[in-house]
Amino acid sequence: MRDRVKGRLDGSIPVWRSRRFWQSAGQFGAALGIAIALGVLGDNLLFNLEQIGIRLGFDFLGSQAGFTISDTILPYTPADSYLRALFVGVINSLRVIGLALVLATAIGITAGMARLSTNWLVRTIAQIYVETLRNTPLLLQLFFWYFAVFLTLPNAANPLQILGWTLSSSGVMGWGLQMSSEFASLLAGLSLYTGTFIAEIIRGGIQSVPRGQTEAARSLGLKPLSTLWLVVFPQALRAILPPLANQYLNLAKNSSLAVAIGYPDLYAISSTTFNQTGRAVEVMAIVMVSYLILSLSISLLINIYNRSIQLVER
Repeated sequence: MRDRVKGRLDGSIPVWRSRRFWQSAGQFGAALGIAIALGVLGDNLLFNLEQIGIRLGFDFLGSQAGFTISDTILPYTPADSYLRALFVGVINSLRVIGLALVLATAIGITAGMARLSTNWLVRTIAQIYVETLRNTPLLLQLFFWYFAVFLTLPNAANPLQILGWTLSSSGVMGWGLQMSSEFASLLAGLSLYTGTFIAEIIRGGIQSVPRGQTEAARSLGLKPLSTLWLVVFPQALRAILPPLANQYLNLAKNSSLAVAIGYPDLYAISSTTFNQTGRAVEVMAIVMVSYLILSLSISLLINIYNRSIQLVER
């Protein structure tokens, strides 16, 4: 009896009556249950594969690939290994994704601001661009750029010269860049398609800033463009970044449609590797992990920048 009274007087609470204990126990139990479920599924997968004579392993990565890769910035020959071929595919994917992110962002910012323009013609052109490309399948747009645009250009012996760029059915060259027709088609399709969604995000973010901010800036003598860049846009970033990160992730995953127009990205090279080796599980696991790492990296960078511009409340 004294022990009970003493426990009440000193404010101690039994562990099993602590809410924090049960929350931690629940999380541990959920994690344990997920681990057991994954273990059971993995064991069943291995058992079923053994029954049909398929064994798992990544030893095939050291074997000779035996196929060519038409577009690569890294040294590669058919005598190289599958691991080398997949690494070339990763670099090709990163190359087109990186450039497409920059172009899509620039196009989206321009179109988003044009949607808010007081000029009827500029506003209408931006609206037509956004509504047309946003509501058209990306795969169809890639086919258009590849078959209806780049493959219809003159051959390399008689190319077009436009603003320092050399355009032919073999590809595009200019300003120190050299792109195959497949790469250029994929870059154009991804950039313009994703740019429509970014444009709407930019427009919504700008409109979320209170109108009083614009009026205050103009009362101080700032010009409209200076008001937009120095006052409105920095505040709009807090509303723009979260949905913008989703569009960046969509662009990265949509780049796998490169296989439809023959650009040798990671997914295209993985498909060839699977067809030659028959290692479907291993190859798909490599592809999934690669895209997962890429997506998590993009999310991490956006989240770090997003936290840096958030208002700190006291």
